[in-house]
Amino acid sequence: MRREDVLKQLTTPIGAPAFPRGPFRFNNREYLNILYRTDIEALRAVVPEPLEIDDPLVRWEIMRMPDTSGLGDYTECGQAVQVRYGDEKGEYLHAMYLDNLPALASGREISGYPKVIGKPKLYVDSDTLVGTMDYGSLRVATATMGYKHRALDLEKAKAEICVPTFMLKILWTYDSPKPAGEPRICELLRSEITDITVKGAWTGPARLELFAHALAPMADFPVREIVACSHIMTDLTLSRAKRCHNYLDQPR
Repeated sequence: MRREDVLKQLTTPIGAPAFPRGPFRFNNREYLNILYRTDIEALRAVVPEPLEIDDPLVRWEIMRMPDTSGLGDYTECGQAVQVRYGDEKGEYLHAMYLDNLPALASGREISGYPKVIGKPKLYVDSDTLVGTMDYGSLRVATATMGYKHRALDLEKAKAEICVPTFMLKILWTYDSPKPAGEPRICELLRSEITDITVKGAWTGPARLELFAHALAPMADFPVREIVACSHIMTDLTLSRAKRCHNYLDQPR
């Protein structure tokens, strides 16, 4: 394969890449969101500057995505910390757990999403919307919400999930005079949802229980108070991430 052909490739393996080119369109994407207050020092320990925390709020989310162009069918669960970047309010994506390799690989390689393998589920149990997240064979989180108790304003629901999202992208050098190496890419990226249709949105009573796990430490942000919850059905597209801050540009 010639150099010009190599440069046309998106990822490996050649001929059967781990994921196709985006953008990715999500049809019938379903959210269970629980916004809760936690300990601010726990958030400050992991949220990178220049992002700032005004109120120690975390959105625990689980998303059922049965029809995603190029990626297929999967479910994802994560924690998004409410932050501010200058005058812009958004969310810092701390961790995301999912059960689909193309979605995991494309998210990490292209946009720096903090994705790892997990076993999330979102389903209806009688009159209750249930979200669970397992890591391996162990339960990490259980969320419950009354199923479609009260309708939410669709514009309010849209605003809830269309805030800008921020994530770290870190790639290390192959050779360095230092034993541990140094990053050759260390950036803060920004992305957002576009071309969205909110098909329905509801709220109701909700609870969230988190369980300690060394490799899926959701419980490091303990639930002190549930502030809000939502169940949202959408069609949407994710925009490509763009760099908004380069840590390597700053003097050490």
